Amino acid sequence: MMKRIAIVPAALGASVAPAFAHLDPTEHGSLMAGLSHPLFGSDHVLAMVAVGLWAALLGGRALWLAPLAFVGAMSTGFAAALMGAPLPFVEPVILASIVVIGLLAATALHVPAAIAAAMVGFFAFFHGHAHGGELGSAGAIAFGVGFALSTVLLHMTGIGLAHLFGGGAGRLAARVAAGAAALGGLWLVMAG
Repeated sequence: MMKRIAIVPAALGASVAPAFAHLDPTEHGSLMAGLSHPLFGSDHVLAMVAVGLWAALLGGRALWLAPLAFVGAMSTGFAAALMGAPLPFVEPVILASIVVIGLLAATALHVPAAIAAAMVGFFAFFHGHAHGGELGSAGAIAFGVGFALSTVLLHMTGIGLAHLFGGGAGRLAARVAAGAAALGGLWLVMAG
């Protein structure tokens, strides 16, 4: 019985230890730090998967153009942060991106591919700027390549989810998943 009682304080103590959500670039390398960085932020995961879901629901050229525009604009925002360009409202716009892109996909709003690319590109610039501001001791190029690759994988996850069931069931599942992403974004807004 005493052993069980001793486990409770130990578990509580462990629960307040600092969380190491991102890899240390000095220990794991800048590329690995960049690859892992987006995967441990719910804001980035929700937004990137929502982009993939919306791109899949739009289909056609938007299937590749919206994710490509996101990665390109995100890289530009990253470079702007590295050059010291200030950007107001970075965190609020990132949170808004989850809600907005999630709702665009949940409603299956159909817009031309170029408009979809411009819409996600706007939000992507802010995501990239945030990553540039969080660079720390990582090497910029390797870190940037890493987080761009992770972003592409998250987009592909959204696209894959949308195509998982195929046909009408797949579209419905994608819309429900996108709605869940938007709700997750609202939760992050309320929690922040």
